[in-house]
Amino acid sequence: MTDAASTSAVPRDVFATTRWTVVLTAGRKSSPDSDRALAELCQTYWYPLYAYVRRHGHSKEEAEDLVQAFFERFLARNYLGGLASVRGRFRAFLLASLKHFLANEWDKTRRLKRGGHIEHLSLDWQEAHERYHLEPPDLASPDRLFDRVWALALLARVVERLAEDCARDGKRELFARAKAFLTLGSAAIPYAAAARELGMDEGALRVAVHRLRKRYRELLRDEIAQTLTDPAAVEEELKSLRAALAG
Repeated sequence: MTDAASTSAVPRDVFATTRWTVVLTAGRKSSPDSDRALAELCQTYWYPLYAYVRRHGHSKEEAEDLVQAFFERFLARNYLGGLASVRGRFRAFLLASLKHFLANEWDKTRRLKRGGHIEHLSLDWQEAHERYHLEPPDLASPDRLFDRVWALALLARVVERLAEDCARDGKRELFARAKAFLTLGSAAIPYAAAARELGMDEGALRVAVHRLRKRYRELLRDEIAQTLTDPAAVEEELKSLRAALAG
């Protein structure tokens, strides 16, 4: 989150309704919108929980069981009425909920047959296992690792949304070549070489990349807002995530 993650003027009404706000507004009363919003958040940000549990010394199989059992309860909304929203951040709420579960609930569920009675999300455990072994070993704290992989998951979601935008606009090839430029400083972008590869005028490419980077910043702030209850906290959360990536 360097140059491309700098502040961008985005209308406040972009953040009028966020996924996390929808969930908290619903509280214990399930609705199609709130259930879908919570499932989407968990689907996007489940891997940081897996990494957190693994960093606590659990094996691959134990971590899978723990995270699935946690989601069984979390998606059933057992935690929404019992824990504060932790300053309105889904990131902090989810980790606090997991810690609560690990401390107080796992002994009630560990006797379940693996996979039994659990509402499954479609999670790629093998990919998670392989990815975990690529995490920096110097991030000894499970909490530090959680914040780092959360930030990376958020950025991946932003890039995915930008790719979808470009595909709709018929700009797949441009995005494929220019996505590496999203977080580079402007002076470091090889415009001339990229323009030749794309068969574009260099000036036209500069304009296109400028627009992509602007849209990236907008989507970044919007994705962060999806995990907060207060749009005014976006900048503070952005700073926290930058710090997590910086180590």
